[in-house]
Amino acid sequence: MRIEQLEYLAAVTQHGSLRRASEALHVSQPALSEAVGKLERELGTSLLDRRRSGARISRRGQDLLPYMTEVLDAVDRLRQAAGDQTLVSRTLRVGTVNAANSSLLVPAVQDFRLTHPGTNVEVLCTQQSEIFQGVTEGSLDLGLVNVLPGDDVPPGLAARELVHGHPVVCLRTDHPLAERDEVTVEELREEPFILMRAGYLMHRFTHRLFAGDPPATSFSTDGAEMGKLMVAEGLGVTVLPDYSVDGDPLCAAGLVTHRPIAGEETPVRLLVVARDLPVVPPAVRALQISLLRKAREYRGRVGRTASTG
Repeated sequence: MRIEQLEYLAAVTQHGSLRRASEALHVSQPALSEAVGKLERELGTSLLDRRRSGARISRRGQDLLPYMTEVLDAVDRLRQAAGDQTLVSRTLRVGTVNAANSSLLVPAVQDFRLTHPGTNVEVLCTQQSEIFQGVTEGSLDLGLVNVLPGDDVPPGLAARELVHGHPVVCLRTDHPLAERDEVTVEELREEPFILMRAGYLMHRFTHRLFAGDPPATSFSTDGAEMGKLMVAEGLGVTVLPDYSVDGDPLCAAGLVTHRPIAGEETPVRLLVVARDLPVVPPAVRALQISLLRKAREYRGRVGRTASTG
């Protein structure tokens, strides 16, 4: 068994195919395929599902991947301790639905980089279903998703709650409705509305909120970040979880704010999800811990604000 064989399999998992893995590693696809094949023969199990459409990591490969990652992490620590200047940086991939990026995810990544300078972090903004699939298949190490009451996490995944809150109206600070203590659904219907595209939780929530009678004028976008930018530019209002607005740079700069929706108390939770494994790679565990720590700090800030408000 050779270290590069484990690195090749990890790359196929991360990039989703032999071709993309070979391009990323600057290794020919036949050489990469042969190296993984030798590892399969040595372990006596199939690590890749080879199909006409391409090769992906197999179910058995997914089960063994955490142990391989643990070996690779140990090798990296050994090389680093020995002063190896050719150490190859690892990449930890996080999928997010663009929730609480400023208050949780970015600060957690900053702390993680201080303790794991040899590990890169790649953040992918996408939809919940793609995050669940990516974490399940191993192409994502962690995922941040929003859930409403009754939403289930797919089998094989472990979830921890980071924060919880309620959907609120996000609007410009100079908008007339910002002078209200709360905004009614009827008032929302009269405003140009920025709708999250199908596949995002807030799309599902607002569809239920408007009960089949949506605003006459609306825009659609992907994710909370673009939604907040459109609000700041005066294109309309939107509905987001309160923790996606609190602490946002646009909110801190006084460009956008949020107000409760009158009579609406639906809870929404932000979860961090990972594969439910007996062995969790140290880097993944470290970023999970950092996220949970930042979530506690956020809850403490919100609690102090509520008690003094």
